[in-house]
Amino acid sequence: MTARGIIIGAPRSGSGKTSVTIGILRALARRGIAVRGAKSGPDYIDPGFHAAATGRPGVNLDSWAMAPTLLNSLASEAARDADLVFVESAMGLFDGIPGEAGRSGSAADLARLYGLPVLLVLDVSGQSQTAAAVAKGFAAYDPEVRIAGVVLNRLGSERHRRLAGDAVEALGLPVVGAILRDPTLNLPERHLGLVQAEEHADLMAHLDRLADMVERSLDLDRIMALTAPMPSAAADFSGALPPPGQRIALAQDAAFTFLYPHLASHWRGAGAEIVPFSPLADEAPREDCDVCWLPGGYPELHAGKLAAAARFRAGLKKFAEQKPVHGECGGFMVLGEALEDADGETHEMLGLLGHSTSFAKRKMNLGYRRAKLLADCPLGPAGAVVRGHEFHYAQMTAPGSDDRLAELADGQGNPLGTFGGRRGHVSGTFFHAIARG
Repeated sequence: MTARGIIIGAPRSGSGKTSVTIGILRALARRGIAVRGAKSGPDYIDPGFHAAATGRPGVNLDSWAMAPTLLNSLASEAARDADLVFVESAMGLFDGIPGEAGRSGSAADLARLYGLPVLLVLDVSGQSQTAAAVAKGFAAYDPEVRIAGVVLNRLGSERHRRLAGDAVEALGLPVVGAILRDPTLNLPERHLGLVQAEEHADLMAHLDRLADMVERSLDLDRIMALTAPMPSAAADFSGALPPPGQRIALAQDAAFTFLYPHLASHWRGAGAEIVPFSPLADEAPREDCDVCWLPGGYPELHAGKLAAAARFRAGLKKFAEQKPVHGECGGFMVLGEALEDADGETHEMLGLLGHSTSFAKRKMNLGYRRAKLLADCPLGPAGAVVRGHEFHYAQMTAPGSDDRLAELADGQGNPLGTFGGRRGHVSGTFFHAIARG
């Protein structure tokens, strides 16, 4: 039987769609339904909450970064082991990169491509009947994107619900949920968005509170009835990043967590073995591994502990003498000479690359990236193009004198110059690789 799916969208970030999505996923999983979450675009935190709520891996579906064959394969794969798939939109439903049709990175691309309906989450705090004008704009904006139902979020009272709900339903749009304001249901946030699922002090209890809220406030049976068949496509992962080695040492702990689920899944599916190790536990990569990968995360919160991890430091430096080491974003910061934390204290890092970074001097860097590699590295051979995403607040305070890793362009192809570093077997960059270009 083909799984059915729906997109959960909103006018903007902060509308509450993540809490609604997680609550629905957890509530349905508690009913014994095989349900799976997906995230449009490049966010690497929300899929962790989807996985915790459902017991099934999360996945990113990124129409900008992923070739259509890879996107279709991942969407089909998500549908194979589930009865229902809920795709959470990034930012606003239609927000993406202008340019190539169908490859903006928005959730609306997925709605058009797969014929999936949209459940629209409206934060109606500070308005009542005006919510209907917003809903009507969404319903009329693109005839290929169908708004199938509306959830009213952050209501102040029963009267508030009637005023907003009656106005929306007068348009012919069903209101399938109405949620009262409750700050205790908010998920904790950090500078890159939500605190990661594995860091939440009482994760499952909070997920169950969200599920309880959904059971009280949403008509889950009506929402399930709004879903449409998910796509089915032959597996074609030719656009995926190949495994960087047969046995991959992967840094994995509270400082290093931002590895896209589809990368690890594809690497394993291609026959590679992933061998996790914890720098925070002062572990080094196993010597029998072929390559070491330091993903992004929050090393600035653990810089002192990383600086004092003698076995990790010595073991990684020895590993790098003979075998490739690659760092993304936080991993790139740790490969450098020094890291200044938010309190202005500078900590010695690995020194395998010559740059230094600071989190005290914060500036947001955000956007899609298209990288043409200038040399062979774990991301691919020289000349290869990789699509990815950059999101960090740390700044480079000293560039170092290493060779540059890649020529970068933004999502619309505007050149950003050369960036990243490479020295010997070591490479790194601030951007997170998602797929082959």
